[in-house]
Order: sequence, then C-alpha cells, then structure tokens
Amino acid sequence: MPTDNTILFLSQKAMDVRIQTLEMIARAGKGHIGGAFSCTDILVALYYGGVLRLNPHQPDWPGRDRFILSKGHSCEALYCILADQGFFPQTELMRYQQPGCILGGHSDRSIPGIEADTGSLGHGLGVGCGLALAARLDGADYLTYVLMGDGECCEGAVWESAMFAARHQLRNLIAIVDNNGMCVTDRLEDCTALDPLAEKWKAFGWDVSEVDGHNFNSLLSALTGVRERTSARPLMIIAKTVKGKGVPFMESCLEWHHGVPKGEQAARAFDALRGMKC
Repeated sequence: MPTDNTILFLSQKAMDVRIQTLEMIARAGKGHIGGAFSCTDILVALYYGGVLRLNPHQPDWPGRDRFILSKGHSCEALYCILADQGFFPQTELMRYQQPGCILGGHSDRSIPGIEADTGSLGHGLGVGCGLALAARLDGADYLTYVLMGDGECCEGAVWESAMFAARHQLRNLIAIVDNNGMCVTDRLEDCTALDPLAEKWKAFGWDVSEVDGHNFNSLLSALTGVRERTSARPLMIIAKTVKGKGVPFMESCLEWHHGVPKGEQAARAFDALRGMKC
C-alpha cells in the first residue's frame, strides 16, 4: 500500500496538472478540458507512482515502457506531465496550439515522450497490440500501456484488437479505460449499450480489474505489480471517473467536452482546483 506521503504527493501533482491544463486551454481558447480532467489522476498514477519505466533524457531508450494515449484529444494533461518530467521545456506549455509550438490539439510522435499519433479514436489499442507482440518476438521486457476513453470503446477496431490480444496471449499489454460515462455529444447509456463493460472484456479473454479512477490507493493497487503478473491474458483496468473532475460546474456536463472557461467562469474554475483536497 502507498504511504500517506505518497498519496499526498500524487494528489498535489494532480492538482498542479489540472491547474496547468486549465491555464493552457484558457490561453489557447481551445482544448478538451473535460476528458483531460477525467484522466488526470490515471496519468499521475502512471507517471509519478513508480509504474512506468521511462528515461526523459533518452525518450527513445529501447528498454522504456510504451504508453499510448489513445484518447489523444485529452493530451493537455499528458503534456503538463511530460514537461514536468523533462521530456521538453516547460515554455512549450505556454505556447500550446500556437504557431511553431510542438504541442498540438492531439498528441503525435514529433513530441518527445509520445509513442504514437492519436486522436482518431479506436486505433490506440491496435498499435499497443503491435508493440506488445514486437516486444515478445524481440525478447524485450518492456510493457505497453494504452489509455482509452469509454466512448472510444464503441469503435469496432477496439474489439478486433481485443480479440487479437487475447489470441496472442499478450500478457505484457495493459489497457485502461477512462470510464466517465460520456462521449462528445451524449451520455453513453443513452447512445450505446456499452455496459456491462467489465463482462464484455472478460468475454473477450482479458483479465479485468475495476477501480476508482480518482483514488490513488485504488489505482496503484491495480497498477503496482503488473510486471510480475503470471496470467497469460492481457489486462484491462476499468477506471470509473467523472468528466471535468475537480471543477463542480464542469463535472458530468457534456458542454465541457471541449468547452473553454473565460472570465469569471475561469476564475471560479481556478478557485475550485486550488481548493481540491491534497
């Protein structure tokens, strides 16, 4: 179990990432704040919780774990983390989506620390399958992690990849679903029969763990020790989250999929984030 100091550290990081993400999107006047906030705690657990094996000073180190943000529109939170860890200068965050900046509205491989071009939903898991299979064929011990959205799981390519991963027993593949219950235009319960999501992944031959995506004890319990797994199956972690987490007027509201707070609204959002428990 993580110590109280570890949880405090991760909570502080998550608050910092959300504040920085809000600053980036408000300055640029565009972005996907709802989905970035729902997956922030997942990203913080991966990058600061001793889970991912990476080297910011050598982004293409062959022994690194591969992480794919398949829901590439939520890249703002990941950019903040990569800059904080030294993959590229913090000054790039100030120029997010401006001419000449390396940071666009969707993550791509020109950015240090990004493994795949993403944003066209449904493809990240397939890329992850290829990386995981390549690792096994090469005798490499790196793991491949893929973070997807639950709306993305409506894509047929996701389930083709799910079958491929189970068929080839890709035990070195860990997928995470940011399960906030919403897509760009609707609530999933009103537009697709995605539930029961855990049972679907189990039926496709995956090991499945369900966690609270905003609780670091829950997240680290699922993520810690994945390198020592003995199961031959790929692992799916379904993280229950809230879109817009951290700002009450944004939480679970469709308009904040890519809404941009301005003026007094932005000030309220900053106050809410600074008041989050750490």
